[in-house]
Amino acid sequence: MDRGLAERLASWLGRPEITALDPARIGALARSMSEDDPPVTAGRWGTLIGFDPGPERRRLVQFDRHGHLIAALRWRADGALAWAKCCTALGSWVGIEPGTGTHPGWGPSDRVWLLDASGPWVPRQAVTVFQSLDYERLDWIPPLADPRRLPPGVGTAVLDLLAGLMKDQGVTRVRYRGPYPTEHLFTALLESFRYDPQVADPLDRFMDGGHLDWLPAPHERHHVAPDVSVQLRHEIDTVTLGGARFYRRDWQEVIRREPRVVRTDGDRTICSLWALGRSIEDRLVLDRAGEVIEAPAVTPDHAPPSPLPPVWSPALGELIAHESAPALAHAVGDAMAELALEWGAVAGDLLRVEASTIRISRRLRDTALPWIREVPAGADRAERAVQFILEVSRLLGPTVRLRAQMRLEEASEEEQQRAFRQTLPGPLSGSIGRLVALVASGVA
Repeated sequence: MDRGLAERLASWLGRPEITALDPARIGALARSMSEDDPPVTAGRWGTLIGFDPGPERRRLVQFDRHGHLIAALRWRADGALAWAKCCTALGSWVGIEPGTGTHPGWGPSDRVWLLDASGPWVPRQAVTVFQSLDYERLDWIPPLADPRRLPPGVGTAVLDLLAGLMKDQGVTRVRYRGPYPTEHLFTALLESFRYDPQVADPLDRFMDGGHLDWLPAPHERHHVAPDVSVQLRHEIDTVTLGGARFYRRDWQEVIRREPRVVRTDGDRTICSLWALGRSIEDRLVLDRAGEVIEAPAVTPDHAPPSPLPPVWSPALGELIAHESAPALAHAVGDAMAELALEWGAVAGDLLRVEASTIRISRRLRDTALPWIREVPAGADRAERAVQFILEVSRLLGPTVRLRAQMRLEEASEEEQQRAFRQTLPGPLSGSIGRLVALVASGVA
């Protein structure tokens, strides 16, 4: 290992808050930094991971290139994991405590905690549980109870910690063993694993009982500026700016449709609010390693909000239902009917949700309408109107589906069974055509 890296890690290990994580093992790791081959791994982008100098080579700490602690693990004398914690992209701390929970579906469980950063292990709030793991011999991905309870970034941080431990142990392939092989979990796993490249239909294979091999591929997480963190593997995968996450569009052969994208422009990486195949607003410019080059100021918009014409709500409800699980179709319509939609200022983003009001960026509308009017009235203009409407429906989709899922979970058992027997929604109604005609006329 480069002596400069070893000296840097040694200085970080000497900080009192780091020593307190596990005084005996951290002290031994610090002393080993003067050896010819210290128990340290350096990542491509500057991550440093320190291991217990003993023969088991257990992971103890992970730092980003700026010296921020990203993860820490404490092991018991018998070799079992006492606890593990990691820092999310938003800067909050989440912990795993093995064997302290239970679940009616699978029994013994490991508890997920939100932690206070004031000490090595200060539990603040229990969040949920997942099926218990043997952390010395990890060979599968566990099911998580009630993933909706996870605050933003927590699931990604926990999955990446598990992927890192699997890589330490030389695990090459694992599968998810649980009852919830959803599309949302599939995209979450893409951030810390790679699916078997020999499989032509990975999402279908995964959702059909989880029968898909995953190759551990943990990312590096670096906190590069206040409110800015980046995840990298071969390149920048995601960027978190404040509470907004920007994603690279291509993940192996999977293309993610996201309103916030990470795109490459020469040697620069740009985080953009994205719609209609173009940037609506660039929010951040980074170098290839993820360091901030430029943070453009948010464009001010002082005009008051204005409601969307009434035809939008039923039309969006139908479109979102057609891109959702059949069981959610009726609940999606009910959820949409309870929401108030408005165009307005959304500082640095395209969408803001407050209680039952969803505000959609006026910049999106003001970009779309001139683009629609560029082509003559008729089929071409109607096609562009449809593209704009689909952008709005996909922007609202995650929020509406989550509300629909919550409504379904609160329904009676009879209503739930009826919903699960639903087939795909029928043909689109005339509300879609009326909305297309309105938008094509230049009104939104």
